[in-house]
Amino acid sequence: MNGRTENEEGWMSFVARTWRSSPWFGLNEIERCVKHVQVQTKIELLDALFTSQQDDTDCVIEVESSIDANANFRSSLKKFACQAADDTLGILSGLSVSDSIFNGFMICKIYKMEYSLYRVQLSAPPTSASVNSNLTTLHREGFIIALSLDDGSVGFGEVSPLEIHKENLLDAEEQLRFLGRIIGGAKIDYFLPLLKGSFSSWIWNSLGIPPGSICPSVRCGLEMAVLNAIAAREGSSLLNILYLHANKQEKISWKSQNVKICALVDSNGTPKDVAYVATTLAEEGFSAIKLKVARRADPIEDAAVIQEVRKKVGHQIELRADANRKWTYAEAIRFGFAVKNCDLQYIEEPVSDEDDIIKFCEETGLPVALDETLDNIADNHLEVLAKFTHSRIVAVVIKPSIVGGFENAALIARWAQQHGKMAVVSAAFESGLGLLAYIQFSSYVELQNAALCRVMNKEPALSVIHGLGTYRWLKEDVTTEPLKICRNPRSGFVEASIVDAVQLLQKFQINKNVIVRTFTREQVRNYQLSVDSEHFSFSFNIQEIGPSIDNSVLVFLHGLFGTGEDWIPIMKAISGSARCVAIDLPGHGGSKLQKMSDHEAAQEPNWSIEVVGDMLCKLFHQLTNRKVTLVGYSMGARIALYMALKCSDKVQGAVIISGSPGLTDREARKVRCAKDDFRACSLVSYGLEVFLDSWYAGELWSSLRGHPHFKRIVANRLQQDDVHTLAKVLSDSSVGRQLPLWEDLKHCKVPVLLIVGEKDAKFKRIAQDMCSIINSGTWSRDHPAIVEIPNCGHAAHLENPLPVIHAVREFLTTLKEEFVKWQGLCRALQ
Repeated sequence: MNGRTENEEGWMSFVARTWRSSPWFGLNEIERCVKHVQVQTKIELLDALFTSQQDDTDCVIEVESSIDANANFRSSLKKFACQAADDTLGILSGLSVSDSIFNGFMICKIYKMEYSLYRVQLSAPPTSASVNSNLTTLHREGFIIALSLDDGSVGFGEVSPLEIHKENLLDAEEQLRFLGRIIGGAKIDYFLPLLKGSFSSWIWNSLGIPPGSICPSVRCGLEMAVLNAIAAREGSSLLNILYLHANKQEKISWKSQNVKICALVDSNGTPKDVAYVATTLAEEGFSAIKLKVARRADPIEDAAVIQEVRKKVGHQIELRADANRKWTYAEAIRFGFAVKNCDLQYIEEPVSDEDDIIKFCEETGLPVALDETLDNIADNHLEVLAKFTHSRIVAVVIKPSIVGGFENAALIARWAQQHGKMAVVSAAFESGLGLLAYIQFSSYVELQNAALCRVMNKEPALSVIHGLGTYRWLKEDVTTEPLKICRNPRSGFVEASIVDAVQLLQKFQINKNVIVRTFTREQVRNYQLSVDSEHFSFSFNIQEIGPSIDNSVLVFLHGLFGTGEDWIPIMKAISGSARCVAIDLPGHGGSKLQKMSDHEAAQEPNWSIEVVGDMLCKLFHQLTNRKVTLVGYSMGARIALYMALKCSDKVQGAVIISGSPGLTDREARKVRCAKDDFRACSLVSYGLEVFLDSWYAGELWSSLRGHPHFKRIVANRLQQDDVHTLAKVLSDSSVGRQLPLWEDLKHCKVPVLLIVGEKDAKFKRIAQDMCSIINSGTWSRDHPAIVEIPNCGHAAHLENPLPVIHAVREFLTTLKEEFVKWQGLCRALQ
């Protein structure tokens, strides 16, 4: 585009599609022959390209591009880059990094993570509760994380899922159990307080978990605990480590900075009742009040409440309304026109369909805030938010425990501030621990906005009033010292002091009176059990976690080259719901052949799927008097499926992860037998290390090879010390030698759950075929279900364990419910 004339300045044109016929022949002629579209923004360009592709028509897309705007944009980029460099330099210079060059910028290691379940009384039902709920005893439950570093520093975090969202306490606790197992020894580096992707990178690279698989409240509590632990180690505060690049004058100003608090009103009662409450709050010093709406049969009734409140409190108090997406577009429009003269600061989520938000803004002219729209963004926040730049969307309401922690919350806040919108930090009825962290985070968001305004040469806006008024619901708290949120005698407004929040969090002690139970390290019990066969005796190595009672017993079977140790983190997570047992299969780990009869001494036993399955059936009789639920992966899944079909008197259910019923084609079976025999010979001839290099180079493991812990997984596989037996297991248990079970699936009596990795195309097809055959059989029921685990391949339980844990626990819950129904039916028939 060099050498453009003055008339051409500010315009750039290009053809969006490749012409299927005729040579290039000038823009003016093209405009007469094909569709011509003008765009100004990236979104408009993407929409035009998509439309052209969908319509399958030739199209010229002309992109307007201002040279002055481009120059300003590049200038802003330069300033933002400098700010990012300053932020990073501030982190490295502000913390004790004397040895960081030699330690890869590592601060320290995590020693352990423990958690406690708390239960505090509330003075009223949360506004998230149903209007018709008839609660007599009001409580809020959640977990307090205590994260200990190797130098003795401790950081606390809160995990408090809200009942109206996708996760619950059970979901959160199973993830906390899992994290408690794997987090010990994880390194913490200096870049975590930068946020901006640092936590996501750390969760993936250090913990080996896809960041999006962690429940939002769990991630929030984990980030809170890590940041507080770093602050404790540095003798600092959460706010200081988030904003380390501030100069001394800014740090001094924090001492006089407070966070203004917005009051929350449930809006139950008549308009006069609500107006009286709002007036009382205004007299107490609240400068903003949020009123819940969409609680009545008619939106006009909600509008009457807003009108009455505005009339009573005057126009010096900011009024916010929150519909929680409970109105249709038509209902929202009726409300909107009825309150046009009430000077609302904004209304949160007025419509049930987010696609109607902008239409609502344009129709009513009312200012709108996003809330639940943010909650439903799993990842790619900026990509989703790009469609909400409309000028009448004036705010985003950010609940850190709902959007998935401080990193995501800061990302959303920065997007809002860059687009001239308010970033309002809001609580979700957390305890005082969470609120102390949110007060400091709110201040960080304000400081971030001030820095952004300097970069963009904008006048800083007035400080935002944040949504932390839920503290008024706390009748008791997890803190030993009460929160200090009160009317500031200087300003006359209800505010939270930053200095008080810093001091209270630094001195935080758990109020033991509200602790229901504390979870510490759970010991793994290791023992041996022997099984006698006709010609030999075999000792199985067993690892067990969880209660010794026999109500629910989960038995985990690993894949080829694995051991029962592979399952320990998953067992830890589920052990709150069941007794969990992992078994080292023949040729693996600590399971050993003990003795053989003289007749068989010259020949080692056959380790076929069928032989091993029959041995395990005998073993289960020693483990429990009840039926067991099997969880098997790959080779272990084939054994579990065989036992579910052939030993149903001892198997209550089976979870099949990347498993197969075998091969039916005779030639395919011969070929597979030959391949596995060759592999077995190679294993003996070249050793385990060379063999595993070749084994994991296969296409089946392409996803696993990309996992950050892949080398650690292979190193664990190299611990196998009986290569000869391992090779025989590889040959004897070959899919080619296994008796095909496809016909048996038609008569499956046992509930089955099939789990496959999203990227494992082969086993996804196998699972679908299995599901179809079982459903067409004589014992067809609601099972089996297929659960596809995202972002992983064949080894789903290693690559993305948290969704696997959830699927197994849900399956176990279903089995328990069916067993209770069966018991009730038996009693009724007696």
